[in-house]
Amino acid sequence: MIKFGKLFKARDRRSIAELEQITEALGTARERYRRIFKGVHGFGFMDWDIANRHVSWSGSFWSYLGYNEGDMAHLSNPAVSLEYIHEDERKEIERAVKAAFRGDDIREMTFRLRKKRGGFIWAECRLEIERNKKGWVTFISGVVFDITELKKSEEALHESERRHARIIQSSNDAIWEWTAQRGEFLYSDRCWQQLGYLDKDGKLVYGQDRIKAYRDLIHDDDQEMIDRALLGHINDKKPYDIEFRIRAKDGSWRWIRSRGQMAYDEYDKPLRMSGTNMDVTQLKKAEEGVIKAKEEAERANRAKSEFLSSMSHELRTPLNAILAYSQLLEMDKNIGEVQRENNREIKRAGLHLKQLVGDVLDLAKIEAGNIQLQLEECNLFSLTQECLLLLRSQVQKKHIKVRLQSNNNQNASVLGSVTHLRQVILNLLSNAVKYNREAGAIDIQLHKTTDLKILLEISDTGMGISNNLQDKIFQPFSRLSTEYKNIEGSGVGLVITQKLVQQMGGEIGFRSVESEGSTFWIRMPLATTQSSSQNLTKGAYPGQQHEQRLALNFSEEKNILYIEDNLSNQKVMQQIVARFPLLNLHMEREGIRGVYAARAMKPDLILLDISLPGMDGYEILEIMKASRDMEGVPIVALSANAMAEDIARGKRLGFTDYLTKPIDVLELITMLNVQLATPQEALP
Repeated sequence: MIKFGKLFKARDRRSIAELEQITEALGTARERYRRIFKGVHGFGFMDWDIANRHVSWSGSFWSYLGYNEGDMAHLSNPAVSLEYIHEDERKEIERAVKAAFRGDDIREMTFRLRKKRGGFIWAECRLEIERNKKGWVTFISGVVFDITELKKSEEALHESERRHARIIQSSNDAIWEWTAQRGEFLYSDRCWQQLGYLDKDGKLVYGQDRIKAYRDLIHDDDQEMIDRALLGHINDKKPYDIEFRIRAKDGSWRWIRSRGQMAYDEYDKPLRMSGTNMDVTQLKKAEEGVIKAKEEAERANRAKSEFLSSMSHELRTPLNAILAYSQLLEMDKNIGEVQRENNREIKRAGLHLKQLVGDVLDLAKIEAGNIQLQLEECNLFSLTQECLLLLRSQVQKKHIKVRLQSNNNQNASVLGSVTHLRQVILNLLSNAVKYNREAGAIDIQLHKTTDLKILLEISDTGMGISNNLQDKIFQPFSRLSTEYKNIEGSGVGLVITQKLVQQMGGEIGFRSVESEGSTFWIRMPLATTQSSSQNLTKGAYPGQQHEQRLALNFSEEKNILYIEDNLSNQKVMQQIVARFPLLNLHMEREGIRGVYAARAMKPDLILLDISLPGMDGYEILEIMKASRDMEGVPIVALSANAMAEDIARGKRLGFTDYLTKPIDVLELITMLNVQLATPQEALP
């Protein structure tokens, strides 16, 4: 304030008019500053007169907080002003003011300020301290403004940083960054902790180059790969995602998965690259365990396949004699009815044993996923009719009535494998016959479902399945009950049926009431187009070959070389060929002698066993195929190695045909007619 007394003494000559002008100018300036302070929205002004213990507040900031002029008068007391500051910052403000009184310079203070209607805002006060000649504080003046939004942004940023830190901490990932400006890598402590190091370890202190120390631990075989990946990412922007080995503190090797992303400047030059390191050692060990388990499973599967192949071979060899001799006896007109009936029993038992072996092999192939299904359009109605023809004698023997109803679905097509779908239907129908009662009935229905599928239901009037056995129906080697203990079967037919249906994309199930009967059903996907049944059931169905005549279709003598080490199989072949005067049979038991015999006589046909001592059938085949003397001579395998892969391998390596033991005489004669008859003779 201007002291008017001194003014009059210093300037006695000044007139009253001049004094009034000065007073008016001061008032005008004061009013102008008042308007300015009031007009600056969001800012408040403070002037603390220390000597008079008075705080002047001005500006719109205070009305923004809800305070009026009366409140401002109350706030002019410094002791009262502190009450409007949050208690957590109040002591810090007091300490700062005391420090200013001691001579320290304070430029700003941050605190929470209470609004009139409750709640707080964050405020920042930028200060200017005025001192007298003695250095005592006379005025503390400043500007106060709202920084609440800034504080919220800072808190959100800090929370984001804390959240990312928690995520990184919980994930056990380490972070790193490369900067182009300084050309250095920055590693977080987690990079070292992954290797078992602590901050106090020598690798991290004493000013050592961390990147060099870290790189020295990386496996020598992986360092070049890392460099290539980095250059590829930096120069060609390829993804940087690699795995490398690194030596841990305890000497073990750890697996690290490193991923990163490069940032570029406006000129597309590398600026910085940030990334993470993940310890994947346990994952690698798990992968190695899975690979090892897979290899062991594959070895076990190969061992099982080898065992099944060996079992099949060993069982089929004696079966060859049983079934071949029974077929020869069947063709003999000189035996009596009793002997003929006995022969039928021998043949029936042999065929049953052959079926058992085939079922076990089929199940093993399905479980191993070795059956390849060629899906095509199939007609369920036509296939069912074919299967009923095959079972006609069994149906008639038990006086069973069969009813087949298409329900207008006789031309409906489903998607499946013709061969395997026929096998499925034949299995279900065969069970319906076997487990039916004498003079019972079989009802077969086809329905189209709402989900674009065809439902085939086969119902019988048998004894049904008891409730305690129903959950075992689709288990391998499970027989229905003691009531059916005299019915032949392997106990795997339904298992094979289920797996085949599922592999063709269908469903299978059943319902049964004990003492009343059972209904087995399959539901197959409906094909998108419909075709006539004549175009859908391709290939010969089982039993067609029996319609052929047991006769040769050629009129000239033919020489056959049979290389077989088993005497029983040789005798069987001798007796079969002896029935056909046009066939001359020459036999050898050893592979090398068979090769010499083939070159010497150049036969019209060679029958070759696979499992021969010394030199097996594949080696003999290779020698004969390479010989010009054997050019044009058909070489047919006749082997007890009857698994699908055996047959496929034989045909792939060059056998003209591949027949399996036990020998089917009709199949053998058909092959001879195909291989030995001239084109003219082969015509019907």
